[in-house]
Amino acid sequence: MVTTSSEFAAVSASVRSQVYLRGSTNIHPSVNSKVKRCIDILGATIGLILTALVVVPIAIAIQIDSPGPVFYSQTRCGHRGRYFKIWKFRSMVVNAEALKQQVTNQANGHVFKNDNDPRITRVGQFLRRTSLDELPQFWNVLQGDMSLVGTRPPTVNEVKQYSKHHWRRLEVKPGITGEWQVNGRSQIIDFEAIVQLDLRYLHRWSVMYDLFLIGKTIWVVLSKQGAC
Repeated sequence: MVTTSSEFAAVSASVRSQVYLRGSTNIHPSVNSKVKRCIDILGATIGLILTALVVVPIAIAIQIDSPGPVFYSQTRCGHRGRYFKIWKFRSMVVNAEALKQQVTNQANGHVFKNDNDPRITRVGQFLRRTSLDELPQFWNVLQGDMSLVGTRPPTVNEVKQYSKHHWRRLEVKPGITGEWQVNGRSQIIDFEAIVQLDLRYLHRWSVMYDLFLIGKTIWVVLSKQGAC
């Protein structure tokens, strides 16, 4: 779906207003935490160094398997509905968005999931299993649009369909990892279950809890638990 910049601005303003009206007016402590931001900067720097080491072989593999852009970007909603471009290594065919309506959604609620999505390339399947497709998101963390740990970053269309209790997910920055990623990830196909995990993060948040989730994420990725 192609959306103009003016339409983006209009929807973004609408999303932000809904967050203020339906969500809490208080700033979540994680958003202003200097320690969390320092951890994000350090982690993003290390992550981008690792990304630089593997970008060439990944780019070559993507091009051989499915010629086209190496990177994929999509507009997502961050803290309080703020728009940002999320970056990933492309794991689907070039015209994946146009083909989305032809794929059955196996998930429940405002999230899309199909275990055998035909749009995913062979290299893309490997990138997703190993979570290598998400490495470019360290750039989003360095820019401050995301955090190493947070809630799952929703799409614009998802947010436009939110009910009142869903808006609290946007009280913190979205994260590369979080409760959903370490507690089932692609195996959790019910949107309300994802929301409950995100709200649990809001309640449990602390710097030490972030470090715990980062450590658990490393274990999950290495053991390939819950990967797509």
